[in-house]
Amino acid sequence: MTTARIVVLFALAAIAEIGGAWLIWQAVRENRGWWRGLLGILALGAYGFVAALQPDAHFGRVLAAYGGVFVAGSLAWGIVVDGFRPTVWDYVGTGVALVGAGIIILAPSMAQTE
Repeated sequence: MTTARIVVLFALAAIAEIGGAWLIWQAVRENRGWWRGLLGILALGAYGFVAALQPDAHFGRVLAAYGGVFVAGSLAWGIVVDGFRPTVWDYVGTGVALVGAGIIILAPSMAQTE
């Protein structure tokens, strides 16, 4: 159950953070309305709360692992929402980031290895 919870929380955090940043981008860079920026701020705030629900008690570890999820989620968002066409290097970099995130997330804690 813990692994499923971690995955769901990372997915929700990615949607909130990437979606929030995208909404702010739309408001500022694309002049699509200030209300999008406000929604983006709310979504970014929600991201902080979702990240805080992770079972690991170490802020730095959770955010470091989330970095890989953010890389993959950002690339996926660009493909689905903005029609971005990634290069092979985008995919390779995303794979490396996800492997790093997986190592951080799934590695046994120091308390379990002592």
